[in-house]
Amino acid sequence: MRADNVQPVDRAMNIETMMRALLRDVLALSQDRVDAFDSDTPLFGALPELDSMAVAGLLTEMEDRFGILIEDDDIDGDTFETFGSLVAFAQAKVGN
Repeated sequence: MRADNVQPVDRAMNIETMMRALLRDVLALSQDRVDAFDSDTPLFGALPELDSMAVAGLLTEMEDRFGILIEDDDIDGDTFETFGSLVAFAQAKVGN
């Protein structure tokens, strides 16, 4: 099932922009804060807002916004390690 808010994905840069918006919206982070993220910015364990419940919400929202299906075995400990690893994960899923 696809959500009404799925937007066309224009490859790498758009995925990064969409991931910033997703983190901002789901975790209630400021735009300035997410704009400062680079590929090495640590996420899980470094952002107090990103706990295990927030991970579930992020995955659901990623499925909706990117129009993808994320299986349980798609996720491992590295997925939410950094902003770059999360963007790379989304890029790989959208590319499939």
